[in-house]
Amino acid sequence: MKYLHLGLDTSIEIKNIVGIFDLDTTTISKHTREFLSLCEKENRVVNVSYELPKSYILYDFDGEYSLYLSPLNTATLLRRMENQ
Repeated sequence: MKYLHLGLDTSIEIKNIVGIFDLDTTTISKHTREFLSLCEKENRVVNVSYELPKSYILYDFDGEYSLYLSPLNTATLLRRMENQ
């Protein structure tokens, strides 16, 4: 299995990643903000750092999705995935 390290002590399995998104550019959309708010209300948000998040990762594990907030930017996360 291949894992992606998101920050602190958190790694997730790459095959279950739905998408990696930049927090600044995607939250311009009203629909994205509503989706993020819904995830928070449903306790599906996992913050993996004490720093300000730069990206979020949508993760699907057996039909149950989670949203991971990471202090790493999308380019760093994608580079880490490619190096696996």
